[in-house]
Amino acid sequence: MKFQTIYMLPFLLLLSCGENGKKEGNQKEEAGEPAKTEAVKEAMLSQQQFDVLDMKIDSLTTRLMSGYVQANGELEVPPQSEATVTPVIGGNVSSIVVIEGDEVQRGDVLAYIEHPEIIEVQTQYMNALNSLNYQEKEFQRQKKLYEAGVGSGQIFQRAEAELESLKGQVAGLKAQLQQLNINPETIRNGNIQQRIPVRSPIDGAVQSVNIKTGQFVQAQSEMFELINTKDVHVDLMVFEKDVAKVEKGQKVYFTIESLPGTELTAEIISVSKNFEQDPKAVHVHAEIIDRPENLVPGMYVRGRIAVDNQRTTALPESAIVREGGKFYAFTAEEEGDAWSFRPIEVITGTNGGEWVEVKLLKDLPEDTRFAYNNAYYLMAEMQKGEGGHSH
Repeated sequence: MKFQTIYMLPFLLLLSCGENGKKEGNQKEEAGEPAKTEAVKEAMLSQQQFDVLDMKIDSLTTRLMSGYVQANGELEVPPQSEATVTPVIGGNVSSIVVIEGDEVQRGDVLAYIEHPEIIEVQTQYMNALNSLNYQEKEFQRQKKLYEAGVGSGQIFQRAEAELESLKGQVAGLKAQLQQLNINPETIRNGNIQQRIPVRSPIDGAVQSVNIKTGQFVQAQSEMFELINTKDVHVDLMVFEKDVAKVEKGQKVYFTIESLPGTELTAEIISVSKNFEQDPKAVHVHAEIIDRPENLVPGMYVRGRIAVDNQRTTALPESAIVREGGKFYAFTAEEEGDAWSFRPIEVITGTNGGEWVEVKLLKDLPEDTRFAYNNAYYLMAEMQKGEGGHSH
């Protein structure tokens, strides 16, 4: 029995220590001391850091990431939205009333020119009107004499021919005056204009001014170039292998350098029937939907033509970071005067330009917001602060 007592003593001591340890643990929990848990991984940014980094926050969205044709091109305007302004008669530029960039309406005066020939055509018109007035009276007189049987038929016919000739002459000079932007009615009242206006044939903006005050301009010389940027559209080049997939009515999603991070939408309005030889491609024209201001013809366009309606969840490339062979995006939550960003593992799929298809490994609330940029920085910030912050 003594041996049994000796051997049982260590066991009883160990059992007693274990029970005491459990009691101490229970007492600590009952006293309100928190049990140790794994720290929540997150990157914290102050509002100032958030603003300096120009953080972009938005909810998860769907985009067309497959079933499209890649096509590049430029912004363009149709021929009817461009104009070269030329005078119909040579003359000296007496004044210029617009500069490059000015918005003008159809019929607005761009410049004035003057020349002796301008005065001469007005004088000819006035003389022709006077001759016509006289000849109309002479015709009526000869007509009465002829009908009364006392006038010569030959003289009457000559008066009639002269009248018709003068009518044609007056009509021709009137058309010339209208081409010169001179109102013929003002000439009837004896008002001779020394200079004539050069007017805009379209609504638009002055793209270039090719004249100077006092310069002599020949008829048909290029004085101004105008363009109506409100009619700007997308002109894409689609390669031969993809032409069969493209048709009128399809949507085009495109970006331009002047609006970084913004994707615009257009709809195909026509597909050319002729191939350009270098490169072997056809022109595809698309009208821009909800067109923003300040789009300028000639801007380079990177586009995707949707050839089906498949859409998928996607995030910008800058919203995703790779770490340890896995890909992560960051949820964003505002906490007072700071922002909390927590990594969420995602599976990436199709890369469509600046956007990447993503699949979440777990369900999140519909109103969850994500960081749309600076994922690499957030990962570095989180790793820097690991171990020193927990929730």
